[in-house]
Amino acid sequence: MDLKQLNRKYDSPFVGKRSRVTRMFLFKERKFLRLLFILFLVTGALYPYPYLAMWVGFAFAGYSAIANDSIQTIGTFLSSNADRKWWALWLFLGGIFVAVMTTGWIVNSGDVSFGRLQSKGFDKQPESFRYLQVAAPLVLLFLTRLRMPVSTTFLLLSAFSASSAGIFGVLTKSLSGYFIAFATAITIWYLLSKQIKKFVKGKYHPGWRVMQWMISGLLWAVWLMQDAANIAVFLPRDLSLWQFVAFVSYIFFGLGLLLYFRGGRIQNIINEKSDVKEIKGATVIDLVYAMVLLIFYYWSKVPMSTTWVFLGLLAGRELAMKLAPAYKTKRSLKKIFKLIRKDATNAIIGLIISIILAILVNPLIQKEILEIIGLGRG
Repeated sequence: MDLKQLNRKYDSPFVGKRSRVTRMFLFKERKFLRLLFILFLVTGALYPYPYLAMWVGFAFAGYSAIANDSIQTIGTFLSSNADRKWWALWLFLGGIFVAVMTTGWIVNSGDVSFGRLQSKGFDKQPESFRYLQVAAPLVLLFLTRLRMPVSTTFLLLSAFSASSAGIFGVLTKSLSGYFIAFATAITIWYLLSKQIKKFVKGKYHPGWRVMQWMISGLLWAVWLMQDAANIAVFLPRDLSLWQFVAFVSYIFFGLGLLLYFRGGRIQNIINEKSDVKEIKGATVIDLVYAMVLLIFYYWSKVPMSTTWVFLGLLAGRELAMKLAPAYKTKRSLKKIFKLIRKDATNAIIGLIISIILAILVNPLIQKEILEIIGLGRG
């Protein structure tokens, strides 16, 4: 049965809209779902063997995290450089990745997480792995296929937290990041609306391209220092030389694959926002985002969800561009709030899934959370 036949079969008043959408998704993604099913089976076969589980989990986490989470950082860069060769973007971003990770590995005595995995609850690599720890990246891969900008930090790190304190520490910092980014974006794009609008419109000097690449490179480097922990959580906290080479090589070529496909489906989260394909506008977004991440980088070593920071930044910017008199956006407040609600809902869904995974993996966390909500006493 082809796609047209499937459309006719389920184009009936007796078949609900959700049912039609579900069936269409299952049909279109049948090859992906089969592959995902096989990977879940492979996980089940290999997770009892710690050494194999470590590398399999890392491989899954590396691809899924780069496919979902990094697009928030390089998404505007890709949108505004759609006319550039994919391999040129790959060599630029890949080169920064290798340089940042090498620096971190040398300075931090083998720790590529820049101290993020040294915080309480994440400082020890598991001596053995549970099935859901290794399978967590596959869940992230499925959610990415649904174009959901979920937090890889919550989804991957929560399964490794030794206590609920680690999870709530990440949650507190991430929520702070969302609201600070939201408030910062509203302040900048509302109070400076006239200046920014005049600044970003019109033809740009060729030097702007250089400036954009420099600022995007800064943002990419800061993001890596925050989120490398999500991938490295499966690996030893002090990588040997050959482990480091394997780590860098895999992510480097995975990044090339992502750029070859121009960010994949999750890139639509960026493309549906206002003025992200224009170089000046994209540069302003990246600069503000980089500054916010730098603040949190020096604030504490606790891991955080950069996804929530990014969504807060975009939400505040979209709202400010509607309210500021200088902008004449055609989008209604209703549509803007719908976009904000959709992104926030997806992030919350990812958070709920992450907490469920943490509870299922670690009975101690289950007990602590039940006590917190008052169901585990007595």
